[in-house]
Amino acid sequence: MKLVILSGGAAAGIVKGLQAQFEEKYACQIDGTFSAVGAMRELLLAGEPCDIVILTRAMIEELIQSGHVVKNSLTSLGIVRTGVAVKDGDPIPEIANRDQLLKAFNQARGIYFPDPQKATAGIHVMNVLKSLGLDQTKEKDLRIFPNGATAMAAMAASTEAGSIGSTQVTEIIITPGVRLIGMLPKEFELATDYCLGICTTAQNPELALTFASILTGEDAASLRHKLGFELA
Repeated sequence: MKLVILSGGAAAGIVKGLQAQFEEKYACQIDGTFSAVGAMRELLLAGEPCDIVILTRAMIEELIQSGHVVKNSLTSLGIVRTGVAVKDGDPIPEIANRDQLLKAFNQARGIYFPDPQKATAGIHVMNVLKSLGLDQTKEKDLRIFPNGATAMAAMAASTEAGSIGSTQVTEIIITPGVRLIGMLPKEFELATDYCLGICTTAQNPELALTFASILTGEDAASLRHKLGFELA
């Protein structure tokens, strides 16, 4: 028996953290795909098989309206903020306000972030760069990847010194070789409510409901918190 999940990258850590125990207990296999929320929504709308979809609250609400997600199945995993990261061992720049963030981004040899068209954090980071006047002056230093986890892994593996990255904190926390140095300053902060929904075409709806209740339940609250989720 297979449970298919399409999810924004922000929820990869919590799904994978509970996967092995769930698979063993329920004699099933979880097939999870994690990337930019826009890309995951496109897959679902194109007819990709899916039991549970995890996206932003607004996207899940839209999918309920369009008939792709079961009404009243929307449940929040928590709020995820957009943070800033550097490679382990690199100097930690100040990012507490606009001027400090401008300096940190401007001095970086590489700026790593997710897809500015389809990823929640990527769209936001690009808007921050535009606001700071860096989207064109630093264009050659922009390192763009399909999702935040991929961006962070690439930064960790890079030989570039003095790189900086920005994506959802949950994607930073689960990536070895990078460290979260803080959130975007208040002027630029982004807090996203990630929610799940049960797909109307789910092949295993009962199994999906069971895993959904575990993902969002009290028993997994400490893991969600550890991975960067805040109470909605």
